[in-house]
Amino acid sequence: MKTLKQFCLIVISLTLINCSSAQDSKHTAKSPEQGLLSIETGLTITKVRTAVNKNQTYIAATSYEGTIVAVSYSGNVLWKNKLSGYMNHDIWAADINNDGNDEILAANADGSVYCLDNKGNLLWQFKQNDAPMYSVCVVNKDSKAYVVCGGFDNSFYYVSPKGELVNEIASKTYSIEKPFGKSHKELPPSGLHVTNFLRPGKLNGKEILIVNGVQNSMNGDGSIYLFNPLEKLPFETVSVKKRGPYGDLRVVDANADGSSEILLGRTGAKAKGMTFRIIDTKSPNNQSIQDLNKAKDKTSLKRGMYRVIQPEVINNNGKPAYMALFGSNIVISNIGEPQANAEVIPTRFSFNDMYKDPNANKVILASAQSGGSAVHIIDFSNKDWKSAYKKLNPPGKIQEILSNSAEIKQNLKSFKKPSYQKESAPVYFMSENRRKNGTAEPIERIEAKYNNPIFLTGGNFDKEKWDRSAMASEKYKNKRDRRMKYILSQNEVLEIIKKKHQKSNGKGISYWGGHGNDPFMYQVETTKKGMDFANGNKTVLIYPEVVDASEEFKYVMNEMYWPLANHAKTRNGNLYMRNKHLFWQADVYMPMWKPLVSGKYANVFVPAMEETTDKSMELSFTSRLGLWASGSVDSWGARGARDNTSFDRLRQHSNQTLPNHFLRTMVYSIASGAQYIDNFPVDQEYMSLLWDLIAEGALYVPERSDILSFSPVHLSINNPNEEYVTSSSNVKWLTFFKKEGDNLDDFAFSRLNGTWPGAPLTEWDFSRYAAGAKERRLNFIPKYNNGMVLITPPQNGIFADKEAVRKPLVENIHPWYKDIMKEYHTDGKNYMSADGTETFQPSEYYKVIEEDIKNSASKLPLSVSGNVGWVVAQTGPKNLRLTIVENGYINPNAATASVKINNIKVVKIKDILNNEEFKANANSEIKIEIPLGGFRFIDIELENEL
Repeated sequence: MKTLKQFCLIVISLTLINCSSAQDSKHTAKSPEQGLLSIETGLTITKVRTAVNKNQTYIAATSYEGTIVAVSYSGNVLWKNKLSGYMNHDIWAADINNDGNDEILAANADGSVYCLDNKGNLLWQFKQNDAPMYSVCVVNKDSKAYVVCGGFDNSFYYVSPKGELVNEIASKTYSIEKPFGKSHKELPPSGLHVTNFLRPGKLNGKEILIVNGVQNSMNGDGSIYLFNPLEKLPFETVSVKKRGPYGDLRVVDANADGSSEILLGRTGAKAKGMTFRIIDTKSPNNQSIQDLNKAKDKTSLKRGMYRVIQPEVINNNGKPAYMALFGSNIVISNIGEPQANAEVIPTRFSFNDMYKDPNANKVILASAQSGGSAVHIIDFSNKDWKSAYKKLNPPGKIQEILSNSAEIKQNLKSFKKPSYQKESAPVYFMSENRRKNGTAEPIERIEAKYNNPIFLTGGNFDKEKWDRSAMASEKYKNKRDRRMKYILSQNEVLEIIKKKHQKSNGKGISYWGGHGNDPFMYQVETTKKGMDFANGNKTVLIYPEVVDASEEFKYVMNEMYWPLANHAKTRNGNLYMRNKHLFWQADVYMPMWKPLVSGKYANVFVPAMEETTDKSMELSFTSRLGLWASGSVDSWGARGARDNTSFDRLRQHSNQTLPNHFLRTMVYSIASGAQYIDNFPVDQEYMSLLWDLIAEGALYVPERSDILSFSPVHLSINNPNEEYVTSSSNVKWLTFFKKEGDNLDDFAFSRLNGTWPGAPLTEWDFSRYAAGAKERRLNFIPKYNNGMVLITPPQNGIFADKEAVRKPLVENIHPWYKDIMKEYHTDGKNYMSADGTETFQPSEYYKVIEEDIKNSASKLPLSVSGNVGWVVAQTGPKNLRLTIVENGYINPNAATASVKINNIKVVKIKDILNNEEFKANANSEIKIEIPLGGFRFIDIELENEL
């Protein structure tokens, strides 16, 4: 494809630049005279800073993959260094050896701080343990520089300019943090925190160190600790008043009095995230709030995304002003003037980071979210910056995504579904907006011509106010979701449901039936009567975040879920379980969920995921597939949500306005058999390509018996280990790392709690050896290169459910698998024999399973390797459909898929959209180029029927 070739030339030119190269590569998109300069880097830039080299300022940045890159203000990419290949949580630039040039410091997820010189060469690496480093800066004392770094091991460190440990400051010696709330999960001890931010500041002209310590990534405010450099205890401890969590900390001196102000940018959605806190180091308990919600022109601020507000101080036409980056908006508010006078300057795209050049009235923006690859320099001294920002259309990967998507859409227009192709399974879109600005949308066009996909009438409404005094459970009697209004009578609820059905044109409806915060948003009898109104049409009840392994949750099961499931079985009703964390590979295998796993309610329950802050997407994906393939459920679901991009709530920059990551994830999920899709609408015009692909038949939706990309090896869950379930599900609390002792490393599924954002996986972790993952981060389109290794209910041995209603796994899936399936057993921590008499340590036994998975790949019709997700399904007696999806979630890259033909004789291999044909080489291998942000549908015509 032409656009792909063009992009490859750019990538080739960029890869020629190594960390010691003196050559420059120019990628300037706009001239500085326009007030905004965009520079293409070829990388997804996540964090930006400025550095000085021989009195010249340049941009130091890090990519999603952890590559440090230097970019000149004139638009030249100067050098790159890939470092460890893992992400950098923080970077800093300062002259630590008094040579007049800044060194670049990177706090890496592998537990290291890396120090580079001004040419990108590695000077040293500092590491104490495997806990991710999270923050780094430089402070000075007595004319000596010290690197200060800290992270998830509950300490921070002073390091010499040569990378040698000077001192460790353990949070347990000074922290005031305390855990809060009641939970069945493990709570951390008091008096510990992780280092959220480390920054230099000044107090009365003297340098100090500012530390922000937190225990919880979602609900805690944390505290500020002010240290004199190298001292063991803070001279001031500041309790941050409630408005957290905070995902940004800036140090400024707005009034130039020699003492710093701390600007804390809040993390949140909608109005909840529109504030930043101001703390004066001279009087830290006198804290003030800057509230963007008071701005008169705030329409664009209210887009419902999770965002970190990033504040700074700039010169606004001669006046000091707060400048805040909030989602895709810049907000300018002159200091001392009413907050209502704040000016909002919007643009289409949001950005991964922002940094103020301390030597100029300029701000550097990292790449546009949704997969951008440029950095952008705003010059506030140029009167044209506002108009340039409003019109900003980032060069690089964003344009490549748009171009490749448009090409797929254009090719689809001439596509005709082959006569041999079976009808796809129905796909239900549960939350799409039907109309926009009163004009007909693609939904109406599709419904007029096609029966698939099916658009349900969705949308939430107020909750029922009903008498719970007779409830036997005190816990659930008193539970309420604080975001909801409980104001409706039963009749009012039923009237709303009735009207929704009337508007659905016989398709059916979906709505929240409850939530983990309150499963009983409606009386059970009210929900049953609502299903009766459907008259056979579909009713999908959505239950988000229902995760509770406590004994008291049995009350919910017995009083709500099982009665509703029994009622739904004969009324075309579904319970769409949008659970979290380990549920589908752990909790569901506990005794209280046995009726679901047994297949008793296979036509009712739909396993889906609330994948926000999770680190186990590749596990939940194959776990839902495993329940479906095993017959526990007849269908499964997927979701695209505004905060899916978050693997670390403290850095919740998730305001993707071009939902290419949603598109590719949904193509992959639906091609794998997902039928119930719960999408958060972002850009429906763009996402409507997905609807058209299904309607036209290009995206084939298989039954479980069609799929031929399951590995012959599968892993069954037996009696989930309590330590595994409790500790690994605990993603919000952050301070569980032990410098000596068990850190969940020697588990079959390891490093899943809040201690490990972006961290490397252990060698023996299932996600690494089976799913092709290397880290705990956003593996929505996993690389099961040797076939999808299903996580299933036990099929054989003492752990198998002899009373299960479902058929054995091999009787549900394609006949190809009849005599080649191999089962292994785990409780999440260890592996065990089928008869339960032997236990095997993951750090050794994984080698047996990994080897079996690799060898078994040759038993499949074909296998695919590369940075892609892939699915094979039989579409006709002599035809297979290979769907290949580029797997970079928010860091898309063009990929090459290597297809190995194993046990089939092929007549023709062709892309069904652009008609490109492929020929296998002498080794029965085919190389297929997958465009950046794209996917391909490959028809494989066989010589003989399967």
